[in-house]
Amino acid sequence: MLKNLLDACGGALGFYLLGFGFAYGKGSTFLGGAGGSMLCLSNIEEHGESYANFFFQFAFAATAATIVAGTVAERCKMEAYLCYSLFLTSFVYPVVARAGWSGQGIFSGDYAVKDFAGSGIVHMVGGFTALIAAIILGPRNGRFYDEDNNPLIEPAEFPPSSVALQILGTFILWVGWFGFNPGSTLAASGGNASIATYCAVTTTLSAAAGCVSSMFLACWLKYNKTGLVVYDLTYAMNGALGGLVGITAAPDSTETWCSIIVGIISGFVYVGGSNLLIKLKIDDAVDAVPVHFFCGLWGVIAAALFDRDGGLFMTGKGWQLAVNIYLILFVIGWVGVTMTPYFLLLKTVGWFRVEALEEDVGLDVSHHGGSAYNLDGPKKEDVDELNKRRATAHGKVSKSGEP
Repeated sequence: MLKNLLDACGGALGFYLLGFGFAYGKGSTFLGGAGGSMLCLSNIEEHGESYANFFFQFAFAATAATIVAGTVAERCKMEAYLCYSLFLTSFVYPVVARAGWSGQGIFSGDYAVKDFAGSGIVHMVGGFTALIAAIILGPRNGRFYDEDNNPLIEPAEFPPSSVALQILGTFILWVGWFGFNPGSTLAASGGNASIATYCAVTTTLSAAAGCVSSMFLACWLKYNKTGLVVYDLTYAMNGALGGLVGITAAPDSTETWCSIIVGIISGFVYVGGSNLLIKLKIDDAVDAVPVHFFCGLWGVIAAALFDRDGGLFMTGKGWQLAVNIYLILFVIGWVGVTMTPYFLLLKTVGWFRVEALEEDVGLDVSHHGGSAYNLDGPKKEDVDELNKRRATAHGKVSKSGEP
């Protein structure tokens, strides 16, 4: 929880100091901020921007950073969280945002990408960063190998501390998506209000379809493997999130029935991506990479297929697909070139992974002074005394002072 908070705090500082200016300030097609343009929000209104837009764009930058936190949970040092969130929001993400959204980047004019609310620009950036971090950091102790470093026949499962909080978090994210997708109209007046409500509908349909397709595909795979019918809540929740990510590139211009198709395929993509990581022995504690990177990649492609104005399946024209594939390659190339050496540097200086003993004890205890949950049960002697009283009093428990 603290690390997610630090992602938001580091993101706010990094995007304020450099990120917003790099993304939307005056400069080259690659990087803004020329002559200090909008760095630290200097002269922001003189450049035609507003504090409201900074706040909205900061939320996207912080989202890209928080995606990484779940993937590297339970074995990543505090220093690393703050370092990567600052670097990601102040430099790495702003370059991608400038390329696709500023109107001054490489994807402007005739080469405009279709990524309305950030399947590629936000979610692929965060998801691919998480993938690089997971590979360099390595899996949690006992996940794929035993104490003697021998491969396990089946990967060890680490059950969640609270399924109730998982489902609550999923609903919170779902509702929050109505701020991202409909909110990306950037206004609620005139025709924008109609577009915003349309985005809410397609967003809902895609999430619902992703939830159902992911759960039933996982159920079918489990049945073929073990003969057991299991409706896995985790696959349902992450499938819904995958559907949300998948529709994010074109919620404004995807037909409602097409948004269901996008969601169904997003659920399949999530399940396939999750199983692929396990096969490759890449440990993602919360499956953030399949949800955000793989489903984000599919979302960018889906936008170029189903967009009513330029989609291949809707217009027969392939130029939008070509441009969106270019965006995918740009994100993978840029994030890979910047974040790989950055995480390797953190690992080299000893700032990336905690010691094995600290990991086994748990970071709540080793780093934060105590467990996040009070899991201590009642004293054994008190339970024995209670059972004794119940047995002798026919179920009645006497109060203190009573015979």
